[in-house]
Amino acid sequence: MTGQPNARFADLFGLAGWSKGELARLVNRQAAAMGHPQLATDTSRVRRWIDMGEIPRDPVPRVLAALFTERLGRVVTIEDLGLVRHGRTGKRQGGGSAEHPDGVPWAPERTAAVLTEFTGMDLMLNRRGLVGAGAALAAGSALSSAMHDWLHTDPTLKADAPDLDHPLHADPAGFDRYDAAPVGSQEIEELERSVEVFRAWDAARGGGLQRKAVVGQLNEVGGMLAYGHPPHLQRRLWGVAANLAVLAGWMSHDVGLEPTAQKYFVIAAHAAREGGDRPRAGEALSRAARQMVHLGRPDEALDLMKLAQSGSGDRLQPRTKAMFHTIEAWAQASMGKGQAMRRTLGRAEDLFVSGTGSAEPLDWMQTFKDEDLYGMQALAYRTLAEHDPDAAAHAQHYAEKALALRVDGRERSKIFDHLSMASACFIADDPEQADRYARLALMAMGSNSSRRTWDRLREMYRLTAEYATYPKISELREEIRLALPKPKGRNTGSAPA
Repeated sequence: MTGQPNARFADLFGLAGWSKGELARLVNRQAAAMGHPQLATDTSRVRRWIDMGEIPRDPVPRVLAALFTERLGRVVTIEDLGLVRHGRTGKRQGGGSAEHPDGVPWAPERTAAVLTEFTGMDLMLNRRGLVGAGAALAAGSALSSAMHDWLHTDPTLKADAPDLDHPLHADPAGFDRYDAAPVGSQEIEELERSVEVFRAWDAARGGGLQRKAVVGQLNEVGGMLAYGHPPHLQRRLWGVAANLAVLAGWMSHDVGLEPTAQKYFVIAAHAAREGGDRPRAGEALSRAARQMVHLGRPDEALDLMKLAQSGSGDRLQPRTKAMFHTIEAWAQASMGKGQAMRRTLGRAEDLFVSGTGSAEPLDWMQTFKDEDLYGMQALAYRTLAEHDPDAAAHAQHYAEKALALRVDGRERSKIFDHLSMASACFIADDPEQADRYARLALMAMGSNSSRRTWDRLREMYRLTAEYATYPKISELREEIRLALPKPKGRNTGSAPA
């Protein structure tokens, strides 16, 4: 007990709208359903949790997380409720004496438990048809500040099983627990192949159709990580966890579950670092940066990219550095910083070329090919064209080069390239060409579950207003209006893109 109010718990309790007596009764009922009929919570104990910072013993934190998750319609973890016992304190970059009071990063011993708990709650929301997007996004600067010192240190990979009596340990959520057994190299190879299958499906059809399958697979891997495997197998399992968590985050971002996506990116960075793969941790954070640019927060994206690059260590391959620079350039373009963007894209091109024919690309970098470099260049110049219309011609040039190479079935990327080209054509006063590329995008979007493509279509639609009197563009505008999904009132915790 800290003697201080638990502000996190109090905030969520206020959102839930329960009385203290009502929550006590719910805890007892839920605990019994989870196999703990002996639990007897009362109003005074709930008051101590909130007003005095008392941390209840297991299974109460898990019970509370499940109750708040269902009540609020989004994943609420034990960390979110401020119910983790910290065995040590330390200085936090930027001040403060509590160890990472914003909840990231958590103690290394907690990574597998947090992973399993969060995915279990996410699956519960999926099963019950709840929204899962009611939280607020953490600012990029807050994330980078909290994770800076942690990412710049090398973890010690433990070969033995976790200490179940350790005060930092908490069991995963009681829902959909996967009782895994130790696995061997053959099972891990199958898991690694499943990641490739999920990646290909996501790139072709968008994140909405297979997100739950990826989250379920990640939940199982979290259970496997609780066992003591030989170090070489444990590292590979952490690698699988990192890849699946990045994919779960990307799919969540693709369908508009922004706070959920951000949490998965952070989990992925933790998992990669636990496996000793700091470049992979940096790439996970670069995804969070791309998310920030998409949501109209480029300054926070740049904070995250600084951490992604510095925290990756000296093992970054040239092509990975090139990809990082394209994200940084997109953020600079969003801020109207044309000269900085051009310099950054120049560095990206040089690094990309220098990496050609060198070491075999890492498995998570094999989808960043020539067309992806061109596609990101097109996106950066198209974004800059909002501030400097002369940049539209460059956007058209790179979008055309990207589209000429899009032959591998990654339909979502092709849609983005078509929209970049259409937008650039509108800005360059070429509505005839713009109409052609907009229709190509619109035809493909019906079979794609990516919500981000619709977000980009809305950005392009705004540019059509100037040509609304043109018969073809008037017809296009009507088709877009009919095709656009109706808003569902989601709360991403951020300003619209």
